[in-house]
Amino acid sequence: QVQLQESGPGLVKPSQTLSLSCIVSGGSITTGYYYWSWIRQPPGKGREWMGTIAYDGSIYYSPSVRSSPSLKSRTSISRDTSKNQFTLQLSSVTPEDTAVYYCARSVSLPYSGGDFEYDYWGQGTQVTVSS
Repeated sequence: QVQLQESGPGLVKPSQTLSLSCIVSGGSITTGYYYWSWIRQPPGKGREWMGTIAYDGSIYYSPSVRSSPSLKSRTSISRDTSKNQFTLQLSSVTPEDTAVYYCARSVSLPYSGGDFEYDYWGQGTQVTVSS
């Protein structure tokens, strides 16, 4: 049974860098052909796919991230295979980055990032950006 667990600070000050890790157990993040994603849900809004790192280390950012100069320049996804975890970094955060952040697995590269595309989810972690 694959399990994902988000880890990171619950409160971040504006302009700081948010760093979240997703610790995976029950399976390796390098096993083909799985894809590991970050999704967030701001308060009162729907879930937003941010990006994905593939089993082979390839990184894909969602259309919404790529189309936003602000998000595109601030978002970074990476992985540490020795720890079997992957990471989301979001720099220069603002209160608009307040959200519940989820990590999830899919068996193919997400197309639209809809919930149906993922088979395993972390429980989500609340991140609040506030001074």
